[in-house]
Amino acid sequence: MPRPSYISARYSSFKYAFKGITAVFRSEPNMHLHVLASVLVFVMAFWFEVTRTEWCLLVFCVGLVWMAEIFNTAIETLTNLVSPEFHPLAGKTKDLAAGAVLMASITAAVIGLIVFVPYWMRYLNS
Repeated sequence: MPRPSYISARYSSFKYAFKGITAVFRSEPNMHLHVLASVLVFVMAFWFEVTRTEWCLLVFCVGLVWMAEIFNTAIETLTNLVSPEFHPLAGKTKDLAAGAVLMASITAAVIGLIVFVPYWMRYLNS
């Protein structure tokens, strides 16, 4: 069987990656909350005309939280496959992965506050 070309191999790679992203939206209700929060952040960023650096921080934070949620879902899925019955280590694994999402979310929220509070204060005082 002939080896796939470099281009078709990359195409397949991207296809599987997008399949994974769509799968997390179907299986993880928290992802919908992340999307809602992301939209709210980007609307506020446009509204307040944040700086280029602040945009970079906000986009990075959104990506960080989304990545953490995708990794969490992957870890939970794999844990369910290898340990369908309850096992303390399986539970600990899932808790650790969920904790990573929480840490990413807290980090993003703190950075969001650092960016937006001065804009909110200026808006309220004007």
